[in-house]
Amino acid sequence: MKKTFLRQAAFAAMLATTALAPAVSAHAAETPAKGGNIVVTYKDDIATLDPAIGYDWQNWSMINAMFSRLVDYTPGTTELKPSLAESYEVSSDGKTYTFKLHKGVKFTNGRELTAADVKYSIERAVNPKTQGPGAGFFHSIVGADAMTAGKAETMEGIVVVDDHTIQFNLVQPDATFLNVLALNFSSVVPKEAVEAADGDFGKKPVGSGAFILKDWTVGQSLTFERNPDYFIKERPLIDGYKVEIGQEPLVALLRLQKGEVDIAGDGIPPAKFLEMKKSPEFAGMIVDRQQMQTGYVTLNTQVKPLDDARVRQAVNMAINKDRIVRIINGRAEPASQVLPPLMPGYDKDYKGYPFDQAGAKKLLAEAGLKDGFSTTLYTSNTDPQPRIAQAIQQDLAAIGVKVEIKALANPNVIAAGGTKGEAPMIWSGGMGWIADFPDPSDFYGPILACASAVPGGWNWSWYCNQEMEKRAQAADAMPLPAKEKERLETWSKIFTEIQEKDAPWIPVFNERRVVAKSKRMGGPDEIYIDPTRVIDYEAIYVNQ
Repeated sequence: MKKTFLRQAAFAAMLATTALAPAVSAHAAETPAKGGNIVVTYKDDIATLDPAIGYDWQNWSMINAMFSRLVDYTPGTTELKPSLAESYEVSSDGKTYTFKLHKGVKFTNGRELTAADVKYSIERAVNPKTQGPGAGFFHSIVGADAMTAGKAETMEGIVVVDDHTIQFNLVQPDATFLNVLALNFSSVVPKEAVEAADGDFGKKPVGSGAFILKDWTVGQSLTFERNPDYFIKERPLIDGYKVEIGQEPLVALLRLQKGEVDIAGDGIPPAKFLEMKKSPEFAGMIVDRQQMQTGYVTLNTQVKPLDDARVRQAVNMAINKDRIVRIINGRAEPASQVLPPLMPGYDKDYKGYPFDQAGAKKLLAEAGLKDGFSTTLYTSNTDPQPRIAQAIQQDLAAIGVKVEIKALANPNVIAAGGTKGEAPMIWSGGMGWIADFPDPSDFYGPILACASAVPGGWNWSWYCNQEMEKRAQAADAMPLPAKEKERLETWSKIFTEIQEKDAPWIPVFNERRVVAKSKRMGGPDEIYIDPTRVIDYEAIYVNQ
């Protein structure tokens, strides 16, 4: 058991070291203090706090801090460790995982958490009736495919051995299964609370994590308090945090400068970035880190004329990515492919589509669209996303494509993407894909796989290629570390071939994440741009 755990944890740690390469933090010598409340701001409201449904960068951190999972990550890293599980064993063929749960862990409604709750929660995340985006992650569990197809109400591969023992039986070995069990979608929830909420669990969440939602005034604020019964006794460090909604990013930064705000959640707008970077007044207040992220435009493969691969290839060739990078003060690199450069499996030799508007016009003519066509591009309404959308609009106009822009709040963009025929194109913008864990499969399953091309899913291209499905499942079944090199090469070819042949995306750039925090906030930079949590509310603290 320990051998298996250490091998996978070491592999994750190796990826974290090579891919993320965090700088040594100036806070490393601090002793974390306990106590204090902080204020975080966002422009848009939160859509949901339901772990089976929430999947945007705003709510991900909050959900993570309210719920617990069998395994989790060491703060600021991608190193896996047991959490709700006190131990686990993996069979020699890699197809059976057995977890022993800590006893005495309680939900915030006072009931003890059991293995039956684990089974219920994961089946709920996979069940298409939930309309959540995480089902594709669990494809390797026996019975998952039947459930996603609506042919089963339970998954026979999840077995409750006793109140504190849960077993997972897999169709094939899955190199990422422990990572999947650390995702928010694997968070454990009490069935009675879900049913009592009557479809509104996302507003009335009950978990077993570090924080409890005490108040949610829609459109104004959310207030979280420390869970006094949290089973990890040394966490969290802060007493609570308040999320204030409706704050324009520039206003939030002014308030942060005055000490009224502790974390400006929407980041630093490009117009303010250079000024803050050069000003001694903001020294120690800017966290600027590379991340495994790709910002992209989804092309709905089910909507005419984007159902023609030649049209999708043409719009790829029409976009001037260098100009878009300049809009955000160079805080990114132009992207050639789905995978970001820091992700293992990235093909550094693949150059993607060139900026060639003449070639784009030729492809449109071959597709019978020499006079172009009209379409709609959805985007977040937070700066600089509308300005980037306008640059895309101008580039496409040059090849005869007339684009109407719909700039909406993030939850509305997400809803449009998860509705099959609604959004022909979406600029992902501030919701660009950030890795859940450092493995290339994470850039396939939730955003390009057939299982994610469902209502509520995040495959906003509605792309489904059965040949790629088989190759992706075969790649995940390759054992680590024995076939690590072959596995990464397989994934690399999957992504470059998808882009070259089918072009369901326009990869635009790989952006650095920039966050502004007040001077009283302690802790290393990694926990403000955490590779798995975005912001690690459980680990941040206030300097007393």
